Amino acid sequence: MKFIKKIFKREEGATAIEYGLIAALVAVAAMVGMNALGTSLNNQFNTVSKKLNVT
Repeated sequence: MKFIKKIFKREEGATAIEYGLIAALVAVAAMVGMNALGTSLNNQFNTVSKKLNVT
């Protein structure tokens, strides 16, 4: 019984899980941001390309 109580008192595992969740959220936010930036850059390059091909 003491062993089970000792396991539930430990917080190292919870801290590792929290850091994992934070890392996952940062990764998702980075992917969303890079996707939006990529789309915006693609639109800009297409606009410039169309203007250069007009002549």
